[in-house]
Amino acid sequence: MALRLHNTLTRHTDPFTPLDPPRVSLYTCGPTVYNYAHIGNFRTFLFEDLLRRWLEASGYDVFHVMNLTDVDDKTINGAVKAGRPLAEYTRQYVEAFFADRDYLRILPAHAYPRATEFIGPMIALVERLLANGVAYRGDDGSVYFAIARFPAYGKLSRLDTRELKTGASERVSADEYAKEDARDFALWKTARPEDETVGAAWDAPFGRGRPGWHLECSAMALDLVAKRFGRDVLDIHAGAVDLIFPHHEDEIAQSCAYTGEPEFARFWLHGEFLTMAGTKMSKRFGNILTARDLHEEGKDAGAVRLLVFNTHYRQKLDWSDDALAAAESGSRRLGEFRDRLAERPAGVPAKPDESAWTALAERSWARFAAALDDDLNAPQALAAMFDFAREGNALLDSGVNPSADARAAWERMEGVLAVTPAPALSGRLLAEQSLEPAGEPAAASLPGEPPADPAAAIAWATAWARVRREAKAARNYPEADRIRDLLRRHGWEIRDNRDGTVEVKRAGSA
Repeated sequence: MALRLHNTLTRHTDPFTPLDPPRVSLYTCGPTVYNYAHIGNFRTFLFEDLLRRWLEASGYDVFHVMNLTDVDDKTINGAVKAGRPLAEYTRQYVEAFFADRDYLRILPAHAYPRATEFIGPMIALVERLLANGVAYRGDDGSVYFAIARFPAYGKLSRLDTRELKTGASERVSADEYAKEDARDFALWKTARPEDETVGAAWDAPFGRGRPGWHLECSAMALDLVAKRFGRDVLDIHAGAVDLIFPHHEDEIAQSCAYTGEPEFARFWLHGEFLTMAGTKMSKRFGNILTARDLHEEGKDAGAVRLLVFNTHYRQKLDWSDDALAAAESGSRRLGEFRDRLAERPAGVPAKPDESAWTALAERSWARFAAALDDDLNAPQALAAMFDFAREGNALLDSGVNPSADARAAWERMEGVLAVTPAPALSGRLLAEQSLEPAGEPAAASLPGEPPADPAAAIAWATAWARVRREAKAARNYPEADRIRDLLRRHGWEIRDNRDGTVEVKRAGSA
C-alpha cells in the first residue's frame, strides 16, 4: 500500500508522490517566539514529526524547513512591554522551544529560518507583487495584497470571495484576524514608533517598515526550497487547522502571484486542536500546559507522544490527567517489552520454533506500515505495537529466543513513534542486573569511576543504585547521599518511585 495523505486542498486522501522522488520538500509553520509553546502547539509539531519520520522510514530524502516567527505584532508588543530589543526578547523563547523540542524527541528540522534573517527576500517579493499589480500602497503607507485581483483566492479554505469585502477603507492591518473580518491583507506594515524602539523596522523601496505575518512564510519557503530544489513549488506544507484561513490562504495568493505557478504546495496537511475539558488550549483562554511543565513534573516524553498518537491527527484530542496516566502505563508496558527483547542475547542457540518470531515481526510490521500509509493512522500503528509486545512476551515466557529480524522490526517501529520510556532502568531491571553473579554488590567492590563502554556504564550505575537502596533501607542516609552525589558527578540521576522501584538514567534524558 502506497502512502496516502489527506490533502486539505482537494479534500481527499490522495496518493503521495513528490515532484522529484525520492526528494521531498516539507515546510511546517513553526512557533511565534513571544512566549513558551504550549502542549497544544506541540500536538501539531508532533504530528509533523510523525510525518517526517514516516516519510524517511519509507525511503524518502526529506528536506524539512520550520520557520520561527520572530517579528510580528505579538513579538513586538512583548519586547515593548519587556523594554528589551526584539532580538534579545525572542532569543530566550527560541532557546526554550529547542529545549522543549528535544525533550519531546522531535527531530530537528534541517533549517530554522527566522523571519528577521530574510528581510531581503521579503522586500523582493513585495516589489514583484507591486510590479504585477496585485499589491498596492495604502493611505497609511503600508503595502496590501488585493485579493480581488487574484481570482484563485479561497481555493484552500473554500471561501466564497463574494463574501469578502475589499477596498482601502475596509482593510485590516493586524497580523491575525477572524474569518468574518478578512480583508485585503498587509504585506508590509509601515513603521510605528514602537517598531523602531525595539529594532523591528527596515528600509525598503516602498517605505520603512516591517513584514506582515503571512509574507514571512512565503519568502522563507520560496528562498530555501528554490535554492535546494530549483523550483518554486513545495511537496508538502503542514500546520494546524486554524492556519488554513487566513494564513495559508494568504500564503498561496502571494506566492503564486509572485512565481506564476498555479500552486504553492501540492499537499496541504492540517492537524486538529488539542483541548482541555473541550476548550481549545490557548493563551487567550488561559488554559495553558507547556512542555516545560511536563518536563519539570518528570513526565516521560514517550508517554506524552503515546497520548498524542493515540488520537488521529485530524481528530480533536482532549488532554486530561487520566489520559496521561493511561499513556504512561501503556508506554511502560512497551518499554518493558523493549527491554526484554534487548536482554536476550543474539546468537544464543534457539528452539526450532524461532520462526514464530519472524512471522510475528513480518505480520506486525505489515500492520504498522499499512496504518501509517493510510494518512498517518497512528492509533492503528500503536495497536500493532501493543499486539507485537503481547505476543512477543508470550514467546519470551515460553523460552523462545527472539530472531534478529524481530528486533529489527521493533526498532523500526520505535524509530517512527518513539513512545517507549527513555532508557532508564526499571525496578525489574534493577533487580535482575548485577556486576556480581549473585547477591547484592558491596560498595567496596565497585569502582568509583564508570567504565568507558556504555553498556558497562549502565551496569555500573545500576549496581551503585542498588547499593544506595540497601543503604536507605538500613537508614544509612549519609551513605545513600554519598552514592547519589557520586552518580550525579558522573551524569546519572536516581529516582525513587512510590511503588518501591528505583530508576537510574542519564541526567537530562526524558
